[in-house]
Amino acid sequence: MTSPSTIRIATRASNLALWQAHHISNLIRAASPETTVEFVHVSTTGDRDQTEPLRDLGSFGVFTREVQLALLDGRADVAVHSLKDLPTDHVEGLMLGATPARGLTADALVMPANHVGPAELQLLPHGARVGTGSPRRQAQLRYLRPDLQLSEVRGNVETRLRKLDEGQYDALVLAAAGLTRLGLAHRVSCELPPPTIYPAVGQGAIGVECRTDGDHVRRVLALITDSSTLAAVTAERSLLATLRAGCHAPLGVSTQVEGDTLRLEAVVLPQDGSERWIAGASGTTCDANFLGQQVAQRLLVQGAGRVLHG
Repeated sequence: MTSPSTIRIATRASNLALWQAHHISNLIRAASPETTVEFVHVSTTGDRDQTEPLRDLGSFGVFTREVQLALLDGRADVAVHSLKDLPTDHVEGLMLGATPARGLTADALVMPANHVGPAELQLLPHGARVGTGSPRRQAQLRYLRPDLQLSEVRGNVETRLRKLDEGQYDALVLAAAGLTRLGLAHRVSCELPPPTIYPAVGQGAIGVECRTDGDHVRRVLALITDSSTLAAVTAERSLLATLRAGCHAPLGVSTQVEGDTLRLEAVVLPQDGSERWIAGASGTTCDANFLGQQVAQRLLVQGAGRVLHG
């Protein structure tokens, strides 16, 4: 049994996951100096299977289920996730306890280390081999550049970069936040912000889950929550839940928060990138949940449900 002043953080063991866990640890200790932090390392389905495409491993919880189990069985007090990997389905006894300030949201084009010259999506040679395992990225790339040869790429960030530099791909598309957090910002050849590539729901944000009955932990986590980030991801996750789409659906979002004003825009594409549906809405941050529902309904009216639900 740990003391009330100790918080045990469940995390995956990849370098990026550990960076996020240590970042949360630092925020907790800065906000609550009397609190000590311990780490509980967990291996997930997505970590163990590095070969199958993510969509073949299931749409929900590939990188989160086992981490959540550590919370439910009492091994940990909080769980740290890349929020884009956390399903919107409610898990009895758990809640999202904190959303610290968000990092970069955009995707990035990454060229081989020995690349010389301009690096832009539109300047890639005809038929270039681009590595990305995300259906969202693949669909948007096909919409913009149907000539590209898109290939699955699995493994952690470092493994993907090694494959790129070995010549298995001509370019990669990765999350800019992950590269930056790993000290690899120099590998970002150019960012691909909307309307070029719309990021995933929750991209660049860290989600900290806790048990609903953990009053002390909830009070500490409230100290590290960023209100603008919370409003943005609330709208995005409301959109995702209303559409009944999984974390790997061909769905992208763009969210801006200025003061108490929130603007949400979302895009859905078929996997072949032959068309795309875009919808948006603006309102106050207090209406974040409703705005997500509103944008989802506008996408469904356009016919996006055919893509998301087959």
